[in-house]
Amino acid sequence: MGLLSSLVTWPLAPVRGVVALGELIQRRVDQELNDPAGTRRQLEELEEARRRGEITPEQEHQAQEQILASRISPDAARNTPHKDG
Repeated sequence: MGLLSSLVTWPLAPVRGVVALGELIQRRVDQELNDPAGTRRQLEELEEARRRGEITPEQEHQAQEQILASRISPDAARNTPHKDG
């Protein structure tokens, strides 16, 4: 019976592969979004940019809020408008 079911379900193998790949990507994204070291690194990079004069303290504060909001609710951070200048 195993051979027969393998032959019948063989055309679905690419679909299963795509689903498995999607699940792997989702796990990796979740790991990166929930990594406290990544968040700390982003905040430290912001602080360094401000020290070098690349951004203003106000821009730093806005970026910090956006980074922290993405930690709390990733969907809310995507909907936050970016301010340039």
